[in-house]
Amino acid sequence: MAKETKPVVDRRNFLKGAAVGAAALAAGPASVAAQPAEPKRAVPPPMSPKAETEIPSGAEVLTADRTGSDYMVDVIKSLGFEYVCANPGSSFRGIHESIINYGGNKSPEFITCCHEESSVAMAHGYYKIEGKPLAVLAHGTVGVQHAAMALYNAYCDRVPVYLILGNIIDVTKRMPGVEWFHSVQDAAAMVRDFTKWDDLPMSLEHFSESAVRAYRIAMTPPTMPVVIVADGDLQETPISSDAKMRIPKLTNEMPPVGDSGTVAEVARLLVAAENPVIIVDRTARTPAGLACLIDLAEALQCAVVDQAGRMNFPSRHPLNQSDRARVAIAEADVILGLDCADFYGITHTYRDQIERTSRAGTQLTAKLITISSDDLFIKANYQDFQRYNEVDVAIAADSQSTLPSLTETVKRLATDDRKRAFQDRGARLKTAHLRALESSRDAAAFAWDASPISTARMCMELWNQIKDEDWSLVGATTFVSKWPQRLWNFDKHYQYIGGAGGYGIGYNAPAATGAALANRKYGRLSVNLQCDGDLMFAPGVLWTAAHHKIPLLHVMHNNRAYHQEVMQVQIMAGRHGRGADNCGIGTTITGPDISYSKLAQSMGMYGDGPISDPKDLGPALKRAIEVVKRGEPALVDVVTQPR
Repeated sequence: MAKETKPVVDRRNFLKGAAVGAAALAAGPASVAAQPAEPKRAVPPPMSPKAETEIPSGAEVLTADRTGSDYMVDVIKSLGFEYVCANPGSSFRGIHESIINYGGNKSPEFITCCHEESSVAMAHGYYKIEGKPLAVLAHGTVGVQHAAMALYNAYCDRVPVYLILGNIIDVTKRMPGVEWFHSVQDAAAMVRDFTKWDDLPMSLEHFSESAVRAYRIAMTPPTMPVVIVADGDLQETPISSDAKMRIPKLTNEMPPVGDSGTVAEVARLLVAAENPVIIVDRTARTPAGLACLIDLAEALQCAVVDQAGRMNFPSRHPLNQSDRARVAIAEADVILGLDCADFYGITHTYRDQIERTSRAGTQLTAKLITISSDDLFIKANYQDFQRYNEVDVAIAADSQSTLPSLTETVKRLATDDRKRAFQDRGARLKTAHLRALESSRDAAAFAWDASPISTARMCMELWNQIKDEDWSLVGATTFVSKWPQRLWNFDKHYQYIGGAGGYGIGYNAPAATGAALANRKYGRLSVNLQCDGDLMFAPGVLWTAAHHKIPLLHVMHNNRAYHQEVMQVQIMAGRHGRGADNCGIGTTITGPDISYSKLAQSMGMYGDGPISDPKDLGPALKRAIEVVKRGEPALVDVVTQPR
């Protein structure tokens, strides 16, 4: 057999030739003109609009009127979903097409997202305004992996996200290649530890029953995410014309209410107390919850400490003692915790040193009471339930639903003598509240004219622009030192939605977009204090807001760092005696600085900034708000101090 001859390439000559080629490229026009012209390549004609939009001639056409996905959309419509958020994926292509064509892209309307984490976080924020879920579609293995962090946030925050997950179960129906990588034997397994319920329907009737059941389970306190796996083959199989397809009736369960005898015992303790304190976190799911809590607090004239998992209690109410929470709790003889995510943490102080320790922040004789639906549903692996707290009375029930009977009993038990004592207590609390407010105002004045801009000034410049509007703060405030709660006047249910629940970064921007989507039909002005690091997790949500014309103002808290982690590294450096000079390594977002206004503009959104001079901030916010009032999203990039 003759050996194959290969040209021998000398390395030096090859590199010399490459250098000559590079020199020719770097030369001027005359040198380029001297080179022999390359033969022209044939350019294919552009595809006609008809060819681009028509169904390919070789495509198989169904002879049946409907497919399984059409029926699935009928089921989805029966549950009242206004929107479905999704990044498109082939495993739910049947449902996708049925939504936009068979369903007319209305109830639900398809909201295009650039990441599954954004889809779920939008659903998270939407629920906390609207009080009902929107649907989310996710694609197979990769979709649920992307969605997992946002699902975990919703699980920790007790938010009922409704996820429909595409999958191809029958291996004989999977096309070679990608469909095997994106399909799985048990699609919900990865998120089962942090969802409330899931199912894999094997027939269309099974799908309808499970879809309705999932909605009811998700909406029954404690509310949490659910997952329905929609088989790709089941979506695409034709339905015979004589098939009788029924959709089960949805009947939502009444939230669990506390036992009347135990509720009466709690009322007696509260009425007899000298310094009772109510601690609230995720209590007010609805406007009725806010009103019920005000009614109870005013009946007792007692202190209220709001942990701000929701908009539970008016910030300017004289009984609001959130700014002096530790003092109020230390003085209390009866403490009532209502759906608190971390009742142990608020009633104890913690020491983060080499040897971590905690101690009670309450009187030894104080009576501790909890009313929480979390006691009805606790899982083991993900430890979001916090430390076990010894209490005197524990009621496993929904606190908002239990409040009316508790308040009624308190009013019935209160004698004239006790009512006079209540009024005296209320007067003292009013004085303490006003002092705390004045102290916050004094603190906000520090560094008022500084550059970078203080977070207090940023929040107050925003408040000055929105205070006369029907506004809604649709983002968390932890990373701006909670200045809005300390200085703004919150008195409506929709004016604050709380944080991520699981403290997962990447939540705020898409959750704010989902909340703004819910606010849109009410004509509310949605505003969001947006952290820079959080936005960079999935900035494509800016495009979603621009594309769907979701009116929302992002005010960037651009401190050019993951500052929470800067502080954590500083703690370790201090503990090890090494100084803080290097703590910006791995924690700052500089070199280059990110222009968030240009990022917004690239997504089709109005962008302004970066603004570092505080005198320029008010006018910039005013311009951006005018854009939002026209029904469009806007972003103002503010260069800020760390917190």
